[in-house]
Amino acid sequence: EYTIDVFFRQKWKDERLKFKGPMNILRLNNLMASKIWTPDTFFHNGKKSVAHNMTMPNKLLRIQDDGTLLYTMRLTVQAECPMHLEDFPMDAHSCPLKFGSCKYGDGDAYTTSEVTYIWTYNASDSVQVAPDGSRLNQYDLLGQSIGKETIKSSTGEYTVMTAHFHLKRKIGYFVIQTYLPCIMTVILSQ
Repeated sequence: EYTIDVFFRQKWKDERLKFKGPMNILRLNNLMASKIWTPDTFFHNGKKSVAHNMTMPNKLLRIQDDGTLLYTMRLTVQAECPMHLEDFPMDAHSCPLKFGSCKYGDGDAYTTSEVTYIWTYNASDSVQVAPDGSRLNQYDLLGQSIGKETIKSSTGEYTVMTAHFHLKRKIGYFVIQTYLPCIMTVILSQ
């Protein structure tokens, strides 16, 4: 598993929220934002997620005059990452972050006919990593890729979006932390 801190942005159009006025964009506070429909997005492979509320909720909702909404929230997500350790410590992994529509109680998630998830930009722009945000002790972040799949069930088709983070283990870390101490222990014990 891994933990990632993200600014999660969603954009959609709601024709009911078109307006004419002196401003092109309205910025809503959290109280007003709670009264507007937002997608029920959740992380399929998430074990735990936390929305940041330091001093106030870290959420921003903007409405453009044509009814386009941009909803940004800061989250920390703990997600599953299946790892194959056959090549340890020279292994590489692709850790997915999967998200899509959520299920309500006994009801189903929004189908693709109701809500369609798409990446706004290409792979390098849809998922951006801060230059200082990819410093990991044990791994190098080689890059990221995006994908989309449609899951079919008896109740309809559902979209699942996936961002993959490609990691390669730093061998130097294990030489210093594991191999060198073991070698020194063997040498000193003789």
